[in-house]
Amino acid sequence: MNLVTMAEQRTEDGSSMKEGEEVKKEKLKKNVDPELFSCLLQPMSIGVDPDYIGIRRLLLYRKAEAAVLRRKDWRCNGKGYVAFRNFIRRPRNWESSRLPSLQSTPGNSGRWVPPPSPLSLLHEVESWGSSKDLQSHRRSSFSSSASDNSQLQTRRVEFAYSFVGMHCIFDQCKAAVTVVKFGHMSSDLLAYGGADGTLTVCNVSEPSSSVKQLLGHSKDVTDFDFSSNNQYIASSSMDKTVRVWEISKGLCIRVIYGVSSQLCIRFHPVNNNFLSVGNAHKEITVFNFSTGRTVTKLVLDSEVTSMDHDHTGQLLFCGDANGHVYSVSMNSHTGALSRTHRQWCSSRRKSPVSTVQYRSFSLLARGPVLLTCTQDGNLSFFSIALEVQGYLTLRCSLKLAPRIHSIRASFCPLLSLEKGEYIVAGSEDSNVYFYDLTRPKHTCVNKLQGHRFPVIGVAWNHGENLLASSDFYGTVIVWKRSKMS
Repeated sequence: MNLVTMAEQRTEDGSSMKEGEEVKKEKLKKNVDPELFSCLLQPMSIGVDPDYIGIRRLLLYRKAEAAVLRRKDWRCNGKGYVAFRNFIRRPRNWESSRLPSLQSTPGNSGRWVPPPSPLSLLHEVESWGSSKDLQSHRRSSFSSSASDNSQLQTRRVEFAYSFVGMHCIFDQCKAAVTVVKFGHMSSDLLAYGGADGTLTVCNVSEPSSSVKQLLGHSKDVTDFDFSSNNQYIASSSMDKTVRVWEISKGLCIRVIYGVSSQLCIRFHPVNNNFLSVGNAHKEITVFNFSTGRTVTKLVLDSEVTSMDHDHTGQLLFCGDANGHVYSVSMNSHTGALSRTHRQWCSSRRKSPVSTVQYRSFSLLARGPVLLTCTQDGNLSFFSIALEVQGYLTLRCSLKLAPRIHSIRASFCPLLSLEKGEYIVAGSEDSNVYFYDLTRPKHTCVNKLQGHRFPVIGVAWNHGENLLASSDFYGTVIVWKRSKMS
């Protein structure tokens, strides 16, 4: 039966009376879907049963119709194909089965993780890319892609990163907590900086308490660092100043003014007289902490958004707003800087680097490594050739969903019985996720639920039994790891 005959037989009362040509054309336009035309006009293969072709076309039409109806409910909002695929595959009662994050409790935040809500599956991303050899260095690497909750419900949670719940909570900050850190070689000293310009120092031992609130910055605290003896804190801010604080007195003892927003800061690990500061003017500036004078400057290709020293103080690793990470040689005695190498952070797209973190040893690389995190969701893991002035080789990478906020990541504690390389990172769905970068699939091994807003900062203490996380609305949660870990 052809399409015209179908139209001729269809009337308002169901009868088979013929209608005029104008009426037929009007009904064809009104009742026939373009998807149906695409199915009916497919060419027939020679030697194929016509009944099979008819059934196949009917099924194709039904499938296309269902997809059209579901696409009408879809709102892209910057999401990709895989998110749309998961939206189409959602269960029929997905709206009633959603689990709001407000129902999360510390009791289910660690070893026993409930299945993620169907809505969160919309952020799942593409499959793992094949491994390849870096012939120049004869080292293998792989890149993988995963959602923030990549099929977590089907995996056993890693006991190394299971938690018994919340150790303590700080919610004094009235704005987003942009950065959170524990003191050097300290398990109890914690500090966090906020978008309201405050810097708060806390003691997380039993009972936890807020020690000092350091007031002085007029805009967002972008970064801070403890001195090697935890006597001082140096902080950078969007108000174009660098401030050095004496923790015991709660006083600002040094203010250094810059020409632009100060975005990241580090004490030199060997010579604490040197402060390295990255700013929005594309500069790395080394200050003498004692005198406040500028020692040297180095200009990069874009604004410097993150940095970290190696353990010797001879190398400084910096990330910029274009997605590059630089190896910079530094003289520990004079503070002189010289740029040595530049590397893309896994993808050749311009995206600010929110995290640069150095570790002196990794089981995966059998040497020093560097972790970087960009705002478009790329986690990259580099091995470092110290004998070649910090040359970086990409070992593996993980692609997460792009971020709106500048969300940070961190290495997880290095456990002797574990063979993986574990990373912890915040997420905009209010959870804290743990990833194993050595797994090409199912990289997410655990998540913590308890925040109500996007998680921006994460940090481990020296004893590796406490993890601090901060969110967009000023809450800091300190999580306690299970003793069996």
